[in-house]
Amino acid sequence: MSLKPVRVIEIPGATGSAFDHGVFDAKSRRVFIAHTARSTIEVIDHDAGRHIATLPGFPGAAGAVADDGEVLVTNRGSASLAWLDASTLQTKAVIETGARPNGAAIVKRLSLGIVACIGDERDPPTLQAFHLHDGSRKTLNLPGRPRWCVTDAAAERLFLCIREPSMILVASLPDLSPIAQWRLPSGGAHGLDIDHASGRLYAACDDGALVEVDSDSGEITNVWPIAGPPDVTFFNPATGVVHVAIGEPGLVETVDPRTGHGMQTATGADAHTTVLVPPDQLYVISPTHGGILVLSDA
Repeated sequence: MSLKPVRVIEIPGATGSAFDHGVFDAKSRRVFIAHTARSTIEVIDHDAGRHIATLPGFPGAAGAVADDGEVLVTNRGSASLAWLDASTLQTKAVIETGARPNGAAIVKRLSLGIVACIGDERDPPTLQAFHLHDGSRKTLNLPGRPRWCVTDAAAERLFLCIREPSMILVASLPDLSPIAQWRLPSGGAHGLDIDHASGRLYAACDDGALVEVDSDSGEITNVWPIAGPPDVTFFNPATGVVHVAIGEPGLVETVDPRTGHGMQTATGADAHTTVLVPPDQLYVISPTHGGILVLSDA
């Protein structure tokens, strides 16, 4: 289990800037990254190993998710969700959401987009599900500030981290009927991913723990310490390990759930977001490096 530097991919205006969630789209072989400070989406051609476009017009871009050539971007600065074509890089639609949209998910075969909205002094935090082609929606009020979310393999359930009280909220898809609220033993549930094969969720928490949860029962099956408040969390099905990005002091904490063995890889200050490019690369968005520090996950 090791992460080794491969190269750096430069992004214009990246040095000292601020980024948020990104995603790899397997169909287009491109990586889409929310450049929050510039209100843009940065596009990387993975196979060529280079930056190919800066897309403007995404106010306070907070996150990107993809499924088979379709990309969704949450625009926290304009309370909207942008729907992009990963190949043409054109915006197909912009959908109004609740205040400060954050975590998101997309299921192309259902034409379904999901967004978790933080809310503000006028609007409570909500979870919203949209039919992308007609804009119809379902809304679920949330018990606290939402963080990241993922779906199960069948796209029948959504799992959402809530910061306080620290929990994983479970809702059915596509109607967002509430199913469960699973409290976590560590405060500040934040980054989240799922191992579909084993049915395990991995929630990284601000209080310094990675929590493993059974996605059927909600049982806490393991807890591992991590080096600090986390953000983006990825499970790599090819290697079986979990990667947690920690912005301060700037590292990736890697945990092997099968053995409990962990290791730390130094990255750079405020490098709190990553993108997993299966099967064997982890993109670390690093303002210190002026773009992306590419690590081999072998």
